[in-house]
Amino acid sequence: MSGHSKWSTIKRAKASNDAKRGQLFTKLSKEIIVAAKNGGSNLDANFRLRMAVQKAKDSNMPSDNIDRAIKKAAGDGSNSDMEEIVYEGYGPGGTAILVQAVTDNRKRTGAQIRSIFTKAGGSLAEVGAVSWQFNQKCVISVNVSNEQQDELALLCIDAGADDFESTDTSFDVFCSLDKVSSVQNALDSSVDNISVDISMMPNNTVMLDDNISVKILKLLDEFEDSEDVQKVFTNADFPEEVLASYQNNA
Repeated sequence: MSGHSKWSTIKRAKASNDAKRGQLFTKLSKEIIVAAKNGGSNLDANFRLRMAVQKAKDSNMPSDNIDRAIKKAAGDGSNSDMEEIVYEGYGPGGTAILVQAVTDNRKRTGAQIRSIFTKAGGSLAEVGAVSWQFNQKCVISVNVSNEQQDELALLCIDAGADDFESTDTSFDVFCSLDKVSSVQNALDSSVDNISVDISMMPNNTVMLDDNISVKILKLLDEFEDSEDVQKVFTNADFPEEVLASYQNNA
């Protein structure tokens, strides 16, 4: 799982300081709408919706916005054309990139994604070209000290976790979707402020040099700045000093 925490830590830091709250709420609303359309509006029976609603609450999205998104998915017709699309492509250095989008205009979004790839020196690829390099995992993240991480790792292993990554202050636990409840319950007894997400994890990562790293980081940022893009995943791994410099200058 090497490399996940480094990029996700930057994304969490950016999100917590993001001035574009309107854009953030739009993306959260789209995730709620799609989750409710695909799995129903019952939070207890729809894990993805439950996770999307919790993410919205963690981002201080107003309850009225959350309720409105669920009602839209329930059948008022205003979002009947909303659909999920996964785009696959290559970034500078041949890195594999998956872009998950939610859109009501497939033609517009496809043209935008292609343009972003091309301008960065990458290319949009056919379906299946890079997705085979990734596996879907649930990521449970908590903010804990180094001293707590060994104990938490043992609890999570007993609950069915597959792998871990940590920094000085954060701890990410990876598990299959069918194990997320048991792992989360194990963590709930020991820590607060748990966040849960679904991620596409690369089977192997590619360590980049400084120059290519910056190009990829800028490309990932440009994708995430798109209102139609929900999530971006890559098999790129970055030197620590490049990430630190990029985060400080972001």
